[in-house]
Amino acid sequence: MSAPTRTRIAALVVTASAEQLSLDAVARRAGLHPELVRRLVALGALEPIAGTSAAPRFSAEAASRLTLLLRLRRDLGLNWAGALLALDLLDRIDALQARLARYEHPTERGS
Repeated sequence: MSAPTRTRIAALVVTASAEQLSLDAVARRAGLHPELVRRLVALGALEPIAGTSAAPRFSAEAASRLTLLLRLRRDLGLNWAGALLALDLLDRIDALQARLARYEHPTERGS
């Protein structure tokens, strides 16, 4: 009975993450000027998931990523390069924790 729940949750996650936002929409959600978002994209803070270089499209999580970047900069007093490095390290930690969780709690197969 838990398998349909997992499938339904996975479908919801895919649907939610499939949302694509314009650069202006990301800027609005993050509370930033669109030109600053363009500069942050050029620095590698965000990767467009679709669109063109003139009209990039971003995932729904892009605004949250920018908000975290700004908090790192403000709260830790980091410059842009330091905040980007910290954000990259946090991403790597999240990926490693997810891998570790898969090894600690393997999914049941064949049930």
